[in-house]
Amino acid sequence: MYIVHSTVNIPESKVDEVIGIYQKRSRMVDEYEGFISFHLLQNEQKPSELTVQISWDSKENYIKYITSDAYKKVHELEKNYPDQELASIRPSVGRYKVVAE
Repeated sequence: MYIVHSTVNIPESKVDEVIGIYQKRSRMVDEYEGFISFHLLQNEQKPSELTVQISWDSKENYIKYITSDAYKKVHELEKNYPDQELASIRPSVGRYKVVAE
């Protein structure tokens, strides 16, 4: 299994808005080969820190997805988000190979 975390720090006044965006996400990734699960995580100690966690069956399928037109389309939508404060936030990304369960 392969897990990717994308963590962002959101202005406190925008946290509920961003959570709402993810609750209404396109779900295009859900249909992609090798996709296992999507979770939006909120840090209990720092509620303005949100992490997207996506699990894949393999690194290879993750790579196929991030080089796909579907991935580009989703991320182009983010760049064109009308709230420029949110559009300019860049995530910290971590990629993990699961080595024990």
